Amino acid sequence: MLFSRRQWVATLGLGSAGLVLNTPGEAGGIVTEKNEAEQRKLLYDLMGDLPERDLPVSVRKVDEEEREHYLLERLELDLNGIEPVPAYFVSPKGSSGPLPTVLFNHSHGGGYDIGKKEFIEGREYLQNPPYAEVITSLGWRGLCIDAWVFGERSHTSEADMFKEMLWKGQVLWGMMVYDALKAVDYLVTRPDVDATRIATLGISMGSTMAWWLAALDERIKVTVDICCLTDFQTLIDKKGLSLHGVYYYVPRLLKYFTAAQINALIAPRAHLGLAGIRDPLTPVEGLDIIESELNRVYTEKGSPEKWKLLRYDVEHQETLEGRQEIIAFLRKHL
Repeated sequence: MLFSRRQWVATLGLGSAGLVLNTPGEAGGIVTEKNEAEQRKLLYDLMGDLPERDLPVSVRKVDEEEREHYLLERLELDLNGIEPVPAYFVSPKGSSGPLPTVLFNHSHGGGYDIGKKEFIEGREYLQNPPYAEVITSLGWRGLCIDAWVFGERSHTSEADMFKEMLWKGQVLWGMMVYDALKAVDYLVTRPDVDATRIATLGISMGSTMAWWLAALDERIKVTVDICCLTDFQTLIDKKGLSLHGVYYYVPRLLKYFTAAQINALIAPRAHLGLAGIRDPLTPVEGLDIIESELNRVYTEKGSPEKWKLLRYDVEHQETLEGRQEIIAFLRKHL
């Protein structure tokens, strides 16, 4: 159900914390300038008991390697005060000074042992070359961290970690997003990063991370999400919840947000979405809902050219045409 502006205003109600409450499962309309800060706080608070947001970050450089196309730093970041976060940071050879930087979010795909290696090695559903090479060839820097239960952090299964965190009042997805937010905190401390020109992108789980991160963090200038822009209610209607990993689910989320409302928090910053029309993880009917809502939001914010959703006749994969569009979009807006 899509609300008109008048219906949206009529349905506004304030909870004890002064936050907007929506009817479960219904779209709440456009996020306005007056309430978007409250909406970000509510979205953040839904992610469970997180470490302190202002927790200091620190880094240990493990080593540095000169590769054919770029310089690769292997890092160990302290982002959450609980466990170290291994990361890759790449730079163009011979570069100096602050450069635009892309935070690449790796996917799931059952590749628990892969994690951040996707950044430098690619995946079967991504085009070649891997994004570390793409980003540095454009003259930019890039960072990718291992998310919880992936890569060098795959010491515990996704199911066990989800259940343990739930018992402790935490949410696995919330802890993943928290680390991504802290990764941005780390980036802005680096003198070789232009803190005003940070982008984020990813496919599948990495796509979802891109739009959650950008919705919560206004330091993200450009967002690119590939194959995971999913309308939650449509996914329920299509009985497709089992297609997404358990990490994806946040308690009480649908009481307050639709996917369109979360994505509306990115506006008017640049946002490119790419989807396959045969991808069951992103039903077409849901894409229609999100596209319609965001077309309206970006138009009303005076920046319709900064939002675009591209669809391809494929399943859950990046296309060559999509890769070209991503590069062009990043060049234009970053």
